[in-house]
Amino acid sequence: MKRREQYKHLLNLVANAIMLLIEAVMFGYTWYLIYTPMLAKENRFWNRGNWAVIGMYVLIMYFFTRIYGGYRIGYLRITDICLSQILAIFCTNVVGYIQVCLIANNYMPVHPMAVLMGAELLVILPGVYLVRFIYTRLYPPRRMIVIYGQHSPNDLIRKINSRKDKYNVCATASVYMGYKALYEKIMEYEAVVLCDLPTKMRNPILKFCFDQNKRTYITPKISDIILTGTERIHLFDTPLMLSRNRGLTIEQRFVKRTMDIVLSLIAIVLASPVLLVIAAGIKFYDRGPVFYTQERLTRDGEIFKIIKFRSMRMDSEENGAQLAKKDDDRITPVGRFIRRIHFDELPQLFNILKGEMSFVGPRPEREVIANEYETIIPEFSFRLKVKAGLTGYAQVYGKYNTTPYDKLKLDLTYIENYSFWQDIRLMLMTFKIIFQKENTEGIDKGQMTAIKE
Repeated sequence: MKRREQYKHLLNLVANAIMLLIEAVMFGYTWYLIYTPMLAKENRFWNRGNWAVIGMYVLIMYFFTRIYGGYRIGYLRITDICLSQILAIFCTNVVGYIQVCLIANNYMPVHPMAVLMGAELLVILPGVYLVRFIYTRLYPPRRMIVIYGQHSPNDLIRKINSRKDKYNVCATASVYMGYKALYEKIMEYEAVVLCDLPTKMRNPILKFCFDQNKRTYITPKISDIILTGTERIHLFDTPLMLSRNRGLTIEQRFVKRTMDIVLSLIAIVLASPVLLVIAAGIKFYDRGPVFYTQERLTRDGEIFKIIKFRSMRMDSEENGAQLAKKDDDRITPVGRFIRRIHFDELPQLFNILKGEMSFVGPRPEREVIANEYETIIPEFSFRLKVKAGLTGYAQVYGKYNTTPYDKLKLDLTYIENYSFWQDIRLMLMTFKIIFQKENTEGIDKGQMTAIKE
């Protein structure tokens, strides 16, 4: 098993390279035999030009597949991998068709690209299943032990157990049983999960696992995440880590704001037909208001009015502020549909254009709910170092009902590791979560907020 482990990434690399090569060959066939004869003589390429067109298609395919996680065959669920491949192939062929039209300086028939897309799906998706089958046979789930502190690890174990294909939690142990007994138990398993341990008690275990080459998973603390965003300073022979703790720099804020203005204007124009159809559907259903405004918090605790399509009954909050629950009967039929595909959020494009929000950032909370969270988690206000966002790290990698503490960790991860490239990636990943129902799952009945007892 240990000898096979070193070839795990090689298996992924070879499989992904073969799939990318197949996609290149299929596009090359479409380009050479279908589109090239249609081009005017002055627009036809010599061999190097044709190779450049195919090479560009391959780069675009690699970009989208990498963004959506289509190459992470041994990491994501098989349904996630297939969805990623479908989105990557669709986006690549849309861009590829635009590329062909630009080369031809004219509109070209779209059906060859549609056939190409269908053929790629027929080949790639079974290939993904085959590689996944081989992967799971060669690398069965790791036998793991969860070491916990004062708090029960049951919630984390439940999440880990949702991936039986990758992890196998075989035992749990309290950190208070003593290091000697813990070290003996750790040696019986292939991997260790350190769940919410006090830092002072976690460090000796972490060093022991490092020394014994034991794979270790750690639930990070707020301070751990802040450290990920530090700058390494090597002015002396003692390493230093600098944490500026100020959110984004002025240069980053300028670039981010420029992108928000440009993209929001484009999105409003392109989405205007959809906005009109949704508005008509809401109005015709119960004759109530189309939009729903609500005070929310953005950078530095500033309050603004968020704009959303109304998805609930007009009397939905007569008993006070509360998040949507699972199977919430306050949601209208029209609202249920637009919430499922996240289109109830589209009017927030105007919030972005006005500068109250950004495309990417922490989701804006209501002041009353944020205050309730801060009584339990004082660090929850750390999220307000950047503008609230339409999408974000917590929206892509979390759920609607993610606990406030986990949401804070996700948002801090975004803030401390901000980059322009990360914003682009998260915006593209947002299209993927539209098709994942679990991301819109509401809180449990009996809850008013995402805080769990």
